[in-house]
Amino acid sequence: MLRLAVFILLLANAGYFAWSQGVLANLGWAPQQHSEPERLQQQLRPEALQLLQPAAEPAPTAPQPEPAQATAAAAPAADTAGPAQCLQAGIYDEDQSDALRRALALQLPDGSWNITPTTTPGRWMVYMGKFADSQALEKKRAELRVRKLDHDRAGGALEPGLSLGRFSSEEAATRELTQLVRQGVRSARVVQERPDKHGFVLRLPAATPALRQQVEALPMLGDKRLRSCNTS
Repeated sequence: MLRLAVFILLLANAGYFAWSQGVLANLGWAPQQHSEPERLQQQLRPEALQLLQPAAEPAPTAPQPEPAQATAAAAPAADTAGPAQCLQAGIYDEDQSDALRRALALQLPDGSWNITPTTTPGRWMVYMGKFADSQALEKKRAELRVRKLDHDRAGGALEPGLSLGRFSSEEAATRELTQLVRQGVRSARVVQERPDKHGFVLRLPAATPALRQQVEALPMLGDKRLRSCNTS
């Protein structure tokens, strides 16, 4: 029985070998042949391969500075309002002050301005003159230079004449004249150079730059200019 099984196995192996080698092809017994020429076309050709140099990496560029926006943003905004200060203008006569008062009442808030009456004191002078002519004037000036006494031209309606001092009151001018008499001056006298002047003064107690510009744009301000209240 064992011999029969071995014989059958050998016979099967021989048949398979003959079939795989195509010996039985004439009888129609042969393995199917597979032909795929497209695979051959897709095969790599080692002789056609080329080694390529890797592309050089671009050199690193220096970082560009950021636009200077932070600096501008960090800078504090300019104080367009500015500090307030006391300003005044004048002197105006009665008609001028009335026109200015009406304009200010229409454009400025209450309490930001006021118009008040004022008096500018007159001015007094220790005076020598009027002289008959320019020769007499120059002769007197030469005498005063010898005595080393300060003097200047009187000006205005007092020409030709000389001033030996100007004062805010008649009393002060009289005291100066007394001193000059003691020094030998004989022809001088005290005169009023200008009388007291009455009028009105515009005052802005706390004027900001914006308020100042608004007031200076008013035609009613005339040729007067705003100045510090501490300026005489």
